[in-house]
Amino acid sequence: MPTDVLVVRYLQAKRAVLEAGHAAEIAWQARAGGARLTAAAFVREAAWVVLSAGMSEAVVRAKFPALERALHHFHPGRIAADPFAARTAALAVFGHARKVDAILSIATTALELGDAELRARIKGDPEEFLRALPYIGPVTWRHLAKNLGAPVAKADRHLVRLAAATGRPDVDTLCDEISGWLGEPVAVVDVVLWRWAVLHAAACPATCDGVPHAPGQDRRETNLV
Repeated sequence: MPTDVLVVRYLQAKRAVLEAGHAAEIAWQARAGGARLTAAAFVREAAWVVLSAGMSEAVVRAKFPALERALHHFHPGRIAADPFAARTAALAVFGHARKVDAILSIATTALELGDAELRARIKGDPEEFLRALPYIGPVTWRHLAKNLGAPVAKADRHLVRLAAATGRPDVDTLCDEISGWLGEPVAVVDVVLWRWAVLHAAACPATCDGVPHAPGQDRRETNLV
């Protein structure tokens, strides 16, 4: 698929995502990280990624507000003031001890490093740092880095399928190509394609070619706009 056709398909996908009510999600991703990153924000995003491992977004979204309250809005200093109480409250919301303990360990790391050092590590080469965190692995570090504002895409199953459907060798190539053409951040391209794929999975028949398209169109040939 030529790049100009790929970009048209991406813009169709973005329109569908916006019309489905996800403008705030795109805007949040565009603003993520950078100079605004704090230790609490770091713990919050890490908690989201840890909980999302092997679990649907809908389940995590439903439980997350209560977990945020249980963990003092992910403020690492407040968690450290009484970690036993924080752990007990968190487990009452989300009964997965390994994941809760991972979040508490990440909060300790965030408290030790502080805002400035966390920003420096994310701005540099975040892979080694993020993969050293508990419950963050070779795929999920990208999810976390993206949510913290790093210019990376996450290679989850939805984007891997989209890369294959468009004839790109991997998710990085797919998102970098669209980003370079339009000037949109890689992380924004990622979230648009991911959200479109989720919407598409519930709306399109099996005969669809799986490449982004406008709502209501059943695309069977990837060389057509």
